[in-house]
Amino acid sequence: MENAGIPMKEIDVQNFIINLTRSIGETPTEIKAIAESGSSRKYYRVFTEKGSLIGTYSDNVEENEAFLSFTQHFLKLHFPVPHVLGVSDDKTCYLQSDFGDDNLFTHVQRALLFKGYDAPLISSYKKALWHLVRFQILGHQGLDYGKAYPSERFDRQAIIEDLNYFRYYFLKPHAEIVFNETRLLADFEAMANHLSQAPSDFFMYRDFQSRNIMIQGEEVCFIDYQGGRKGPLQYDPISLLYQVKAQMPDTIRQELLDYYKSELANFIDLNAIHFDDYYPGFVYLRLMQVLGAYGFRGLIQKKSHFLESIPYALKEMERWHQAHPLGQYSELDFVLSQLKGLQEKYDVGIANTGKLTVTINSFSFKKGYPNDFSGNGGGFVFDCRALPNPGREERFKSMTGRDWEVKEFLMEKPQVTVFLDYVKGIVAQSVDNYLERHFSNLMVSFGCTGGQHRSVFFAQTLYEWLKERYPQIHLKLNHQERKIQEEYGL
Repeated sequence: MENAGIPMKEIDVQNFIINLTRSIGETPTEIKAIAESGSSRKYYRVFTEKGSLIGTYSDNVEENEAFLSFTQHFLKLHFPVPHVLGVSDDKTCYLQSDFGDDNLFTHVQRALLFKGYDAPLISSYKKALWHLVRFQILGHQGLDYGKAYPSERFDRQAIIEDLNYFRYYFLKPHAEIVFNETRLLADFEAMANHLSQAPSDFFMYRDFQSRNIMIQGEEVCFIDYQGGRKGPLQYDPISLLYQVKAQMPDTIRQELLDYYKSELANFIDLNAIHFDDYYPGFVYLRLMQVLGAYGFRGLIQKKSHFLESIPYALKEMERWHQAHPLGQYSELDFVLSQLKGLQEKYDVGIANTGKLTVTINSFSFKKGYPNDFSGNGGGFVFDCRALPNPGREERFKSMTGRDWEVKEFLMEKPQVTVFLDYVKGIVAQSVDNYLERHFSNLMVSFGCTGGQHRSVFFAQTLYEWLKERYPQIHLKLNHQERKIQEEYGL
């Protein structure tokens, strides 16, 4: 079945995988989609009479060929990677052995809930780092980088692309972060010049993090290395040790870094490649790349998993920035110093206070809806544009919905009172229900044309009303327009 480069529908993809499974002599009995991550690839677990295997579909043939080529090379070296069991003629689909669902991150999550980073978990990390050294040094030898996707080498251009990923998808969507773009780009150029000097004749896994490290009994196995290329050593251990939701304690991180370096020293002289000189810069690069990815997948594509991860990345960046200020990159240093101000905005996703949190937003319809940082998919959105607009009168143009003159103007209008009463009734019904069911988050947003008068008035009024009526809940107020944020220090 050829798809001629046209993306197939879900049912067609599943049938394609079932037919490919039959072509290798297996009889499929059931097929289940596996939850998507950050990529556009589709994964399925295919159950057969002999067990199970993983079917992968992607119309990005070049990326598929990178995975297939790297896998063949790594298997010759007896690395613990999946076996490829079948490939479609058009290379949009392939079957691989199934390592199960147990990955290193699930062990981290259990540890964070119960006993913290214990000896077995640290041992699993060390096994992963032991293998990483072999991937980087031995896996590099004889690897066909001509198959690497999207490029053969993680070079200066790739570093600039990661930095711009952070700029476009995380900085620019946050109007509260101010910067001089010319100076910031100059800092990016200078940082890229420095980091691109790091020795880079090694295999770079690119996404070496705990979700891609599978656990099978006492052993670890590896998946999702199709983005690998020739690159510096520092990036991969940093990707693992600074995975933000893993919340790794600094003492454990240092212990694991020391272990990695001791293993690496069996192959190369770390002083000769100036490993420690480049390490801090690559930590910054990885954390910025992660924030860019979370911005794109969360803020742009609205994927809740990535939205929930933003506060963890912000906290990790703050800690690193405090310990390693960027004096030589003054504009970037200024930008990173402002990220702390975003933490209150995102903290719904990072910790449950034990109370119902009601987040109230005002916004401009012209500039887009507020994001739901709890990952629950949003809540009420009330359109205030059918109500009298104070912004049409010259005397109110410089004011906002927080000024008493604007409040008085609106409260004199009968339709405003009716609208507000309806809003209170609808929201109170949900708050009562959510409290009874022990839900943790509710979002209420008010939009108007400019996000300055009506929406601000209703957000502020509802906030004060809920504060008095429900003292047991946690309230957050967010005015999305930068003018209101700056004027009132929000």
